Amino acid sequence: MATVHSPRIKAKHQRLVLLVIALAVVLLAGLLAAWALRSQASYFYVPSEIVAKPPEADRFVRLGGMVEKGSLKTAPDGVTIRFVVGDGKSRVPVSFSGIVPSLFVEGSGVVAEGRMQPGGTFKADNLLAKHDENYVPREMQNMTQAQARKVVAETQ
Repeated sequence: MATVHSPRIKAKHQRLVLLVIALAVVLLAGLLAAWALRSQASYFYVPSEIVAKPPEADRFVRLGGMVEKGSLKTAPDGVTIRFVVGDGKSRVPVSFSGIVPSLFVEGSGVVAEGRMQPGGTFKADNLLAKHDENYVPREMQNMTQAQARKVVAETQ
């Protein structure tokens, strides 16, 4: 009785098949990761972009700009604040309830994370205060440069 032998794949072709399978798996993993993260992306808008084309009401976005002077108001509950973020072209009213960062002041930069409300107000869940390159912590404002260097050296 004769036995039938199946033809064996040459080693060169085996490597090629494995390489194609590995590339397909890597491509599939990348596509799955991108698809999974698409809803987690936090888009960044400036006021003129939000006014021109507001995001959907349920979309989590970041609004960045300058806190307009004279716009910061604290609600009677003592926890909620309202202010206006502008970029020189447009203005967006913002509402936030919570602990305000210590660097948050009128005339400074801010990034507010949250959602647009149907009435056109941005409801912030989180505030990130921005500072310029000349920032100095309050504790070090009245120190000389020599004293500041000494404090920094002691903390390292």
